[in-house]
Amino acid sequence: MKLAFTTLGCPEWNLDTIISKAVEFDYDGVDFRGYLGEMEIYKLPEFSSDIETTKRKFNEADLEIPCFSSSIRLFTTSDSEVENFKEELRQYGRLCQEFNTPYIRVFGGGIGDIPRQEAIQIVENNLAQLLAIAEQFQVTLILETHDDWTRCENVLDVLNLTQSKYLQVLWDVHHPYRTKGEEPEKTWDKLGDRIQYTHWKDSYPKEGTPRGYQLCLMGDGDIPLKRIFDLLDEKGYEGYYTLEWEKVWCPEIEEPEVAIPQYVQYMKQLESEGE
Repeated sequence: MKLAFTTLGCPEWNLDTIISKAVEFDYDGVDFRGYLGEMEIYKLPEFSSDIETTKRKFNEADLEIPCFSSSIRLFTTSDSEVENFKEELRQYGRLCQEFNTPYIRVFGGGIGDIPRQEAIQIVENNLAQLLAIAEQFQVTLILETHDDWTRCENVLDVLNLTQSKYLQVLWDVHHPYRTKGEEPEKTWDKLGDRIQYTHWKDSYPKEGTPRGYQLCLMGDGDIPLKRIFDLLDEKGYEGYYTLEWEKVWCPEIEEPEVAIPQYVQYMKQLESEGE
């Protein structure tokens, strides 16, 4: 079992702290989603002019960067946004080559009032342009089960737009179950052969909150995490189990010093229970 956490969960940690804590807490990798307030990390010295130092630090710590989590959305009707996303993809493609990173996370995006069939046609056009860049860099785009593309059927609609092997799935095991009532077995049945990466979080319903639920430490909510873990184990899943602790968006949740080590303890307990 390979464990990672996204930097969304530790917005105030610098690079040395991220690496030292990852080693201390027994992680295998770090998934970059922003760094010290900058979401477009490729603009920072650590990932441009000083990139060799960053690479050396990760190598010495024996840590991987399994994924760069971008802000790219497949659905947009703005030509200028498409061009911006293409440039963002080129930048992350460059970083993937530097760090031997196989995946770049992308979103489907919100479609608003546009009919879904029309939205799918727009996605098809944008996706073709993005995949041409992904193929150039030999990096795989992983579409997260998120926003208006959370249901497995909607994700499948996107997968069916192309034969390219450079489009696969990131199963956020929380969103389909919590926001759509989709059972994990159904998600796997529809998407399992394309799921290359997973995000993990827990929550419980809470009225009066913007999302209708409250994020919490692993095991304190009611997401069927053990069922999902056992399902992945049974199906032979070999990808990363990545904690997405949304501290940036939800500052009220526990500090990373609490949540990030707790995740390892929880996941290793699940693993031992399954042996």
